[in-house]
Amino acid sequence: MPEALRSLLERVNSIGFEPAWRGPGVPSPAPTPELVPAGGQFLAGSYSDQAGSRRYKVYVPSGYHGQARALVVMLHGCTQSPDDFAAGTRMNVLAEEHACFVVYPEQSTSANFSKCWNWFSSRDQQRGQGEPSLIAGITRQIMREYSVDPRRVYIAGLSAGAAAAAIMAVTYPDLYAAIGVHSGLACGAASDLPSAFAAMRQGGALAPRGADNAWVATRYREIVPTIVFHGDQDTIVNPCNGDQVIAQSRVSAADLRTSVQHGQVPDGHAYSRTFYTDASGRAILEQWVIHGAGHAWSGGGAAGSYTDPRGPDASREMLRFFLEHPHPAISSTQAEPAAGPSGDGSQTH
Repeated sequence: MPEALRSLLERVNSIGFEPAWRGPGVPSPAPTPELVPAGGQFLAGSYSDQAGSRRYKVYVPSGYHGQARALVVMLHGCTQSPDDFAAGTRMNVLAEEHACFVVYPEQSTSANFSKCWNWFSSRDQQRGQGEPSLIAGITRQIMREYSVDPRRVYIAGLSAGAAAAAIMAVTYPDLYAAIGVHSGLACGAASDLPSAFAAMRQGGALAPRGADNAWVATRYREIVPTIVFHGDQDTIVNPCNGDQVIAQSRVSAADLRTSVQHGQVPDGHAYSRTFYTDASGRAILEQWVIHGAGHAWSGGGAAGSYTDPRGPDASREMLRFFLEHPHPAISSTQAEPAAGPSGDGSQTH
């Protein structure tokens, strides 16, 4: 093995994330109000298809009594677990406030030793294949098992999970109404391990990989409302990648108007917030640059790993952005009836 490649593999260990990002594994947090608010349920399940199988955890709010509710899919970062990510982002607390569902697909160590989503693999950038098939399958399974408003299905992630969320926007724009990308990369930024490392260091390609996939090639023209968070002192994923996520989203909407707002969290980070609005004044894209922040979930709680409590609150802002953007191509009458607490996959407390 060439020495340069050996050195690269030692540094990135199957993904392209440096050891400073991977860090030691973090035990699952004990059940607390931040992880499971009073009256809510945090249930385990699994999903399988031709691409393999993945476990997940789903939060069911106490206010759910069969009525159609929004669903947020949350993709964790490397070394994280659903419990860890839920505690760190506090998304279950917000889901309880808004009476919506949250599902946390879990990457397996057999698929990636560091539990990173394989966003850099060409096979995992295709509709109906690899991890996109599994993530979409988990999403649809929750939609069958519970009454989910199909107009309000969203996906977000951190780092490798954020890069996977960006891929889902390109490959399944018919399923997800909006996406959140925190410290991530654009779809197609890399196609293998060396290009993943390069993209993380200096940005990657904007065009989606797998140009032979005609479905992706046509749907790529559709804009999916996107909210981006990135720390300007991120040494793991270069902040220019956040700019590239926005640039990729603007391919089909170059006439958006731009405005910038500056703010400061009390005793926390300053930030710049850029709005990209359409002719009606609605923000289709929103980009937050957190000044002085590194590679961590902005505004997250200390109960989870890779969080920065100095804000702003990325979870709250993402959910606010999501609920402002129902899917324009889906009618509320298209909701599938709930199948109850069990469905195609297994589910346990």
